[in-house]
Amino acid sequence: MTDLASTADSTDVIPIREHQRFDETSLAQWMSANVDGHEGPIRVQQFRGGQSNPTYLVSTPTKSYVLRRQPTGPLLKGAHAVDREAYVQTMLGETQVPVARIYGTCRDPDVIGTMFYLMELVEGRIFWDATFPDVSTADRPAYFQAMNATIANLHGVDPDSIGLGDFGRPTGYVERQIKRLSAQYVADLGAGRDPNMDRLIAWLEHARPRNEGRAAVVHGDYRCDNLIFHPTEPRIVAVLDWELATLGHPLADFAYHAMMYRMPSHIVAGLAGADLAGLNVPSEQEYLELYCERTGLSDSSDYNFFVAFSFFRVAAIIHGIKGRLVRGNAASPDAAERVKALPELAELAWEQARRAGAPA
Repeated sequence: MTDLASTADSTDVIPIREHQRFDETSLAQWMSANVDGHEGPIRVQQFRGGQSNPTYLVSTPTKSYVLRRQPTGPLLKGAHAVDREAYVQTMLGETQVPVARIYGTCRDPDVIGTMFYLMELVEGRIFWDATFPDVSTADRPAYFQAMNATIANLHGVDPDSIGLGDFGRPTGYVERQIKRLSAQYVADLGAGRDPNMDRLIAWLEHARPRNEGRAAVVHGDYRCDNLIFHPTEPRIVAVLDWELATLGHPLADFAYHAMMYRMPSHIVAGLAGADLAGLNVPSEQEYLELYCERTGLSDSSDYNFFVAFSFFRVAAIIHGIKGRLVRGNAASPDAAERVKALPELAELAWEQARRAGAPA
């Protein structure tokens, strides 16, 4: 639920929004000094989406890049760490996990007003609908296999072996997530409170698994619309939006992805209510079993808890978008429309908690 994508689809770019403009001459000077092979001049446009970090298309006569920056204005502590997002992609660049190449990170806010990084523009397709409507019925299972295999590959990476052993604490991921998101929810007074969110916060801390097992690199927002597929093949060529990546519980990360099976499509790309058999899409249980087979996971008994936890995370993120909207620094013009779903989403999250054993 972070941002848009690194795709060359011209329909996704617009002139830069007035309140998100920056000094393009200063950017060009930084690129000349820091990006190998850069030749100007540059042209900057903005991607239409981007709920969290404003994202831009930077074009030159010979190459195009994607720039992602922090939003301007007051930020919640620990949020919008675009330098971490760039770092994890750099480290994963030597693994089987497909990521965009990172050309440089700038932590100096004097260059364009906020910290930013520049990455490769990856050509391909992004599917905003989890039913993959533009794919033939016969081919659709291969796209689900690709998503499943890619997140399994990510969770199979040894963090220490690629320099990510200190990318996060190896234990306590779920506890920290609950505490951090709960604290941000409570602290964001402008966004208000929701009774279902209050119930969830109390239940999650009580019900969370106490034994998290092996830590893995987790993406934190792995969804079909954060993936770039090959232009014609059922193959993922880049995983996008690593803002929430850290070391954490792999099953929790997978459950966030598989939440699509219970998510209404009008909130986030979801499959709730869809005719899975008619679409030739694996069932939720089949999809979970595929992941377990690929990763060697023998105990998935906490899966339903993690789905409820995932719904809570999405609701908390949208609550944060509502807060940024109130403060006037929401990155996307669609923010107001998105936050309308917050009450429904919080109710759905509590329903998942009930399914995982929360009291009536």
